[in-house]
Amino acid sequence: MAGGLNNMKKRLLLLVALLLVIAVLFVLNLLLGTVHIPVGDVCRILVGSTSESEIWTNIIWSSRVPQALTALMAGAGLAVSGLQMQTVFRNPLAGPSVLGISNGASLGVAFVVLLSGSLGGVALSRLGYMGDVAMSLAAIVGALAVMGLILWVASRVRGNVTLLIIGVMIGYLATAIIGVLKFFSAEEDIKAYVVWGLGSFARVSGDQMVLFVALMAVLLPLSMLTVKSMNVYLLGDAYARNLGLDIRRVRFWLIVCSGTLVAIVTAYCGPIMFIGLAVPHLARALFRSSDHRVLMPATMLAGAALALLCNLIARMPGFEGALPVNSVTALVGAPVIASVLFRRRQSAAE
Repeated sequence: MAGGLNNMKKRLLLLVALLLVIAVLFVLNLLLGTVHIPVGDVCRILVGSTSESEIWTNIIWSSRVPQALTALMAGAGLAVSGLQMQTVFRNPLAGPSVLGISNGASLGVAFVVLLSGSLGGVALSRLGYMGDVAMSLAAIVGALAVMGLILWVASRVRGNVTLLIIGVMIGYLATAIIGVLKFFSAEEDIKAYVVWGLGSFARVSGDQMVLFVALMAVLLPLSMLTVKSMNVYLLGDAYARNLGLDIRRVRFWLIVCSGTLVAIVTAYCGPIMFIGLAVPHLARALFRSSDHRVLMPATMLAGAALALLCNLIARMPGFEGALPVNSVTALVGAPVIASVLFRRRQSAAE
């Protein structure tokens, strides 16, 4: 009893510590960047007071605040999606892209971007805001189309392995079609598509940012409703059925929830890699628990913290512009997760 209370206190302290880390990283995202803005001016801008420079005000409200909010929400969404996929397939290597949904989003963008110059005569990259909206809509349509196909397959296939293989094959098929489109596209269109594929938290601003944050603020709490089913699902199909759990229905709704999160994040930010795969492992190592009542909020907070850290590194002072987010997520996360898994292996051997 005493041990259980101690573990609960430790986990609560860790959750509070993650919240503090997120707060610190969020503030640093507002303070640091290629343009130096004094701390006092940042505080005055945030509270609505007049600043000495309109440019600084524009940088804070039009660039840094939207980027920080987007990174926070996108990181949390991808981490939760990865946890749900790893639970569905009971596979530590499963991630948000395992069913090809992010590949579907990429295919939708490829059709719009790579064919716009060839068929319409005007490259989508030259259309500014309208081009960004078109890419976001294309990504959502592509991701939802693939998710619909996956759900149709899931309703007819019992085995998770079969579903996983079909998802991987859909991803390969989408990649092959994108390769063909690249071959026949203009160089400018290919460059625009490659830049989109590098991932960025800086694309979302204005009304798009408000809509993105609102969608994620609704979807993330709804994801918490799957916690009880995920705990029972981990016990195995036979035991879960004995407890009255409908395996197919739970799998269906977990895929819907995970796929929707991936579709929205990919549509607005591009295909952000690694966070969804790595963060659930980091949460399990930190909290030493397989209980999703603990893992779900822990994964959500850890994903938000890691995304804020990666966004901060991507536009640290000294870099011209910003580094690709996908490069930063791999460089930051891969060594951390490798060390976590190595330590876990060592402790299991002892």
